[in-house]
Amino acid sequence: MAATGLRRRAFHQAALWLASAVAAPVLHAQPRPEKARLTLAVGGKASLNHLPLTLAEQLGFFKAEGLEVDIVDQGDGALAVQAALAGAAEVVVGAYAETLELQSRGHSYRAFVLLGRAPQIALGVSTRNVPGFRALEQLRGRRIGVVRPGSSSHMIASLALARAGLGSADVRYIATGAGSGAGAGVLAALRDGELDAISHTDPVMTMLEQRGEVRIVSDTRTLRGTQELLGGPMPTCCLYASADFVQRHPQTVQALTHAIVRALKWLQTAGPGDLIKTVPESYMLGDRALYLASFNKLREAISHDGLISDEGARTTLRALADFEALVRSERIDLGRSYTNEFARRAKQRFQA
Repeated sequence: MAATGLRRRAFHQAALWLASAVAAPVLHAQPRPEKARLTLAVGGKASLNHLPLTLAEQLGFFKAEGLEVDIVDQGDGALAVQAALAGAAEVVVGAYAETLELQSRGHSYRAFVLLGRAPQIALGVSTRNVPGFRALEQLRGRRIGVVRPGSSSHMIASLALARAGLGSADVRYIATGAGSGAGAGVLAALRDGELDAISHTDPVMTMLEQRGEVRIVSDTRTLRGTQELLGGPMPTCCLYASADFVQRHPQTVQALTHAIVRALKWLQTAGPGDLIKTVPESYMLGDRALYLASFNKLREAISHDGLISDEGARTTLRALADFEALVRSERIDLGRSYTNEFARRAKQRFQA
């Protein structure tokens, strides 16, 4: 009798295992994207704030979700936005604040997965052109390099200077660009006396810092620095698309979100060697050690799960309204600017 009971239990367990094995592909199967081939527009792809995008591409995570993604580097965030408005790209990889700017202009765009939970921009003062720097007030009448007027780098510089009582008329902003060659151009401009300070992303800022060319005076590459400058967390780089596209192509949006969140999950345990093997050499400014040092400076600013916090959205709107007079906070509906429904599913799937 005991032996019979044992055989029955063994048979029952085997049957359960077989049933679960057969059912597993069904449980884990993902719906096919409605639009399997699409274009993503990005400004300055080599910048470290776009690292999760690069990883999703290089590691084949987009392909694993059934997507053929053409990532077009427009070299500038404004041009990436224009590409979307012109119908040349379905999705933009850019700052979350851009969705609010677009809404203020009558366009409905929605962010659906977050890459970075801090702006990852630093403001540095030239050690050569502003010797003995002590306070931001000393930048009155000086030339400040930003990616372009109206960019996130311009906003961060403007908000930092505003704390010292300096307005836009008190300094001169000069566009430096965001492409892969921006680092060399910024370095030359600082050394030639064409710039007195620079607001930019990494790896450019870490390069300038390591070479003693700048002294960092405001730093949103860290959560603490972001809190000190902006009074709260501020989501930055994300994937966003028109509200119409998100509504009509939910499986495509979900597939994109899965790929990004999987890259975010991969980054949580990635070592230096993993990054070096995965990131294109041309993104490293010819210095692998510099690239890794830059990554370590902003690692905590990278999102863990792709979710946009309500507090972060409010911080962004407040900062943008202070910077851009045309953006009136009372006219912006934050609920229309982002959704976490896709990131929540991806977080559950990959346990991010």
